[in-house]
Amino acid sequence: MSDDFIAPLCHEEIEIIFQDDDLLIINKPSGLLSLSGKNPLNKDSVHHRLVQDFPTATMVHRLDFGTSGLMVLALNKRANGGLTKQFQLRIVEKNYTAILYGNVQGDISNDRGEINVPIARADFPYQKICRQTGKRAVSQYQVLERLANSTRVMFTPITGRTHQLRVHSLAIGHPILGCDLYGLTIGGTPTVEMAKRLMLHATSLSFNHPIDPVGGERLEFESVCPF
Repeated sequence: MSDDFIAPLCHEEIEIIFQDDDLLIINKPSGLLSLSGKNPLNKDSVHHRLVQDFPTATMVHRLDFGTSGLMVLALNKRANGGLTKQFQLRIVEKNYTAILYGNVQGDISNDRGEINVPIARADFPYQKICRQTGKRAVSQYQVLERLANSTRVMFTPITGRTHQLRVHSLAIGHPILGCDLYGLTIGGTPTVEMAKRLMLHATSLSFNHPIDPVGGERLEFESVCPF
């Protein structure tokens, strides 16, 4: 999103999947910011809505504006610290469902693949592939379904770079349908116009309970993909 981006009104509600004294698991709708923007017209966000009922809620990760699906928020400092550490140590496991343009190929035996190309910052808000200055970025994928002119895949990001799945999809020539930043024009039609929304959904999320992240209970959540 550019600096002058004004988010359209999001009428969908945030669904609370799970809560205890330390954390919230929510299902974020597409078309809602994770955090309020600098522009006062972009006040509506996941965080802004949730602090009305959970004033101590803090963000430990984000989903892009167009991405829907599972997010975890901390409800106290101890939980925030525990969750942040797990993200840093890559203890948190996430899977995303996406629909990519074209016929995505994977390993012949199991239709799986890996995209391992470094990502660097470009002119805001873009990221770019750069083997000289980029940071390590790895995304694994499995083909779930082949459609008429697209492919449904499950992504497992091994690293957590900004826009990683969108940049990696474009890097292999199969951008995510509905992506407004990283796309192609096919037969005169931009891939952003091939879907009404960004076709990316955070389907599963698992981590250790943040109050005892080493020996604590492993929590696992799933969200049905809406597309």
